[in-house]
Amino acid sequence: MANAFFSDLLATISERGRTLLRRGDATDAKQDADGLIELCGALLSGRGEASGTAMAREVLDIYQELDPAGRRAFFEGLVRDFGPDHERLTKAIEKWRTQPSDEDASALHFASEPRRQELIRRLNRAPGGTGDLVAMRADLLGMMNGHTDLAALDRDVSHLLSSWFNRGFLVLRRIDWSTPANILEKIIRYEAVHEISDWDDLRRRIDPVDRRCYAFFHPAMVDEPLIFVEVALTETIPGAIAPLLAVDRQHLPIEKARTAVFYSISNTQRGLGGISFGSFLIKQVVEELRRETPKLDTFVTLSPVPGFMQWIKQDKDLPLSEEDREILKRLDDPKWFENPETTAQLRGVIEPLAAHYFLKARTAKGRLIDSVARFHLGNGARLERINWLGDLSPKGLRESAGVMVNYLYRLDDIEKNHEAYANDGEVVASSAVKKLLKGEGRRLLDMRLS
Repeated sequence: MANAFFSDLLATISERGRTLLRRGDATDAKQDADGLIELCGALLSGRGEASGTAMAREVLDIYQELDPAGRRAFFEGLVRDFGPDHERLTKAIEKWRTQPSDEDASALHFASEPRRQELIRRLNRAPGGTGDLVAMRADLLGMMNGHTDLAALDRDVSHLLSSWFNRGFLVLRRIDWSTPANILEKIIRYEAVHEISDWDDLRRRIDPVDRRCYAFFHPAMVDEPLIFVEVALTETIPGAIAPLLAVDRQHLPIEKARTAVFYSISNTQRGLGGISFGSFLIKQVVEELRRETPKLDTFVTLSPVPGFMQWIKQDKDLPLSEEDREILKRLDDPKWFENPETTAQLRGVIEPLAAHYFLKARTAKGRLIDSVARFHLGNGARLERINWLGDLSPKGLRESAGVMVNYLYRLDDIEKNHEAYANDGEVVASSAVKKLLKGEGRRLLDMRLS
């Protein structure tokens, strides 16, 4: 109610300001990137609150009408024309060098700030500005694609978004069948791990007594879930996704639940890429679940391995014998998993490969290859178990040869695990996973001796 009132108030102020601007012919700027840059300069020139809010809304509206080439030209203009004030910065540097003081350090800090940061702050004042800026950054990320000319602009935008989407501003809400339909529709649309086929499928995931769904929201984007997690309450740690999503499964009485399984975590806003609040989501969901169901004592994921098959196909230095490589060719048969002999042979090759993939393989920059692994290990989880034939869906077979993994969140170890990964790149793993890697070593030794 309060958010709606405040939003309506801002909209009224903005519209009145836009009326004043139209009367004064202040918005006759061309509807292209150059005209938009001029309007941004006017926005920074220091106007009243109402007219400034209106002008910010005007900038965002014109931006949305630009084609991709116009948007890129606009971004390039922000990089070129809205950096730090060089003259002011030079004076601040000279003053600091002459007689350093806390006051001079503060002046140097503010002088070094690019003008586009203040521009972005003013754009954020427009009604709906926060959501539009998130969408704008999604465009920016799409245009960067390895190019560095827009990197300075992205640093400024992400710096401000990181502040505005600080955990202190986010609200965790449970999603259930009583949640407004417009939000439920977005849960269906944004689900990125296991597709939700229809409304009945959604209801099976959020309505039964042994199912939960939680999402983070921001006060400025009240109808937009930022990230959400789907949870299954089970007796033990599962090794496959199909039983959790089965249409005719038996619901587990809540008093028998001992394990909470995070089987799908979806980030919904591409424009918030790199701005991490996933760890806060998981920790707070764990707290909510423990408060509601005190008997829960195990918190794990059932996660996909989206980069695994691509790694197998592209990496020429896999720890494989010629015989292993021949066995891997059987994956080309779309029904390989229906043949018990084939699955047994493939398991002996793929499980050790999966252990190597998580524990040893790295990108050229030294990072873990798998994005899901980076997310959970970075949030303090332990790689608990590699599950053979965990996902037999077409997507699961295509991306990971059916492999899924469990990441264990043990609350007492989260900080320690996070530090090990963040500081040393160490993948904290169970003995069962490490033994698979040892098995790989034995097979390689046999290959060398033969």
